Amino acid sequence: MSVKVIGKHEKDSRACRDALALTLNEMMAEDKSIVYVDCDLMGCINTKMLRKNYPDRAFEAGIAEANGAGVAAGLAAAGKKVFFHSFGTFSSRRCYDQIYMSAAYAGLPVHVLGSDAGVTAAFNGGTHMPLEDAAMYLSIPETVVLDPADYAQLECITRQLPGITSGVTYTRFVRKGIVKVYEDGSEFPIGKGVVLHESDKDVATIITSGIMVDESLKAYEALQAEGISVRVIDMFTWKPLDEELVIKAAKETGAIVTAENHNVTCGLGSVVSNCLAKNCPTVQEFVGVQDLFGQVGPQDFLMDEYGLRAANIVATVKKAISRK
Repeated sequence: MSVKVIGKHEKDSRACRDALALTLNEMMAEDKSIVYVDCDLMGCINTKMLRKNYPDRAFEAGIAEANGAGVAAGLAAAGKKVFFHSFGTFSSRRCYDQIYMSAAYAGLPVHVLGSDAGVTAAFNGGTHMPLEDAAMYLSIPETVVLDPADYAQLECITRQLPGITSGVTYTRFVRKGIVKVYEDGSEFPIGKGVVLHESDKDVATIITSGIMVDESLKAYEALQAEGISVRVIDMFTWKPLDEELVIKAAKETGAIVTAENHNVTCGLGSVVSNCLAKNCPTVQEFVGVQDLFGQVGPQDFLMDEYGLRAANIVATVKKAISRK
């Protein structure tokens, strides 16, 4: 793994969706077996270029996600390397049975993409806000579930997906504005967490992913200023979880706080908790959406509303430490 952390809390001038679109465009030029299926959202995700450049390999399924998932599975059965995109709500809830039966149960490699993860759906509102999307894919056997933090991480992950040749993958990501966490060219092997900060004085570990990575880095800085040393791990792969890294952190720091842009009842925190319960019972606290429905509003408002801020992580770390 070769990772360079920027960590300046600055917005990337690029739209994160372009990490997907431009990378797929390059990959499709190099590999004629890669195909792309979308559900009337090529304009939203900037993949119209794929339709223009590869009209025989980029397909528009319309607002019919269940059918699109079936088409994706059929293409995979024919030997194609398939990427299938819709908003996270629709690439999970709307077509779950088709993905489960036609792709996953059949062992077919369909790489599902869910954009506008969690509260980043913003003004699209509660009906479009995927707060349980990853949970649905976590529940399918032999899946890979990913929650990248920024442009560089999404690009690196996308390039690796065609190498997964059996079963379904699900990548949830942000379409537009994103904070730049990593330098371009950083490498992120799927299934391995990224240790962003650690020392032998750490009294807790923050395990996080997606948009919460930057908030966790802010929380780290605030805690350091108070003389509290914590470890920070970007667990961008939720499944298969890097259990070795989780267990190591639990044994060495004695307290775990998970921070996710997802419902805490069924996401990253649950996966980590399951690992700890089996291997190393440890104090754990959860930052994330607390079993609530989505709503409409600017992302900043929603992050405040659902407690997805550095201040929430700081308070939760202190709570976890007090329980040790």
